[in-house]
Amino acid sequence: MIMDVTEIQEILPHRYPFLLVDRVTQLVKGETIHSYKNVSISEPVFQGHFPDHPIYPGVMILEGMAQAGGILAFKSMDLTPEDAATKVVYFMSIDKAKFRAPVKPGDKLEYKISVIKNKGAIWVLKGEAYVDGKLTSEAELKAMIVDK
Repeated sequence: MIMDVTEIQEILPHRYPFLLVDRVTQLVKGETIHSYKNVSISEPVFQGHFPDHPIYPGVMILEGMAQAGGILAFKSMDLTPEDAATKVVYFMSIDKAKFRAPVKPGDKLEYKISVIKNKGAIWVLKGEAYVDGKLTSEAELKAMIVDK
């Protein structure tokens, strides 16, 4: 299942400058999602992180993983568009976060998220971020889908 940014915005409440998933390239309900974000020097975060040495912040990478995980959870639950509009994903914890290589403007940041465990509205996910096939970051994410 491929999704463009318009379809992503039907699921996630985030908007510019905080929508951090540009496209979904693969989604297997209840199992995995592959998506990406194109990192551009024109993003506001680079005005301060860091002006003479731009590095995409790790917290933004984690948020991108979380957003991709939210898409996976919503799509896996087979919610109708009407039901989905009444729900939101809250992240409960981020564990085992590791940053292995910097992400810079011009990089295509690929998110690979897989389900570790799902029980009802609770999801435990393994998140990995890659640039050019090289692992840059990883974390374990826990989320819950709740009513707005």
